[in-house]
Amino acid sequence: MAFVIPRTGATVTAADIITWSRERMANYKVPRRVEVVDALPLNATGKVVKFELRDRIRAESE
Repeated sequence: MAFVIPRTGATVTAADIITWSRERMANYKVPRRVEVVDALPLNATGKVVKFELRDRIRAESE
């Protein structure tokens, strides 16, 4: 699973990211699922709150 934040003004789809990854990465590194988000959840020190991302993945799979 990959969470992607597009650049300002750019539009990107999950298929675009997977295609780009397949062309440039080894197969085992290519994300199987991609979610385009506006921002990643950050804590007070500016680090990504990974457990919130994991919870989002679990909620989608249920």
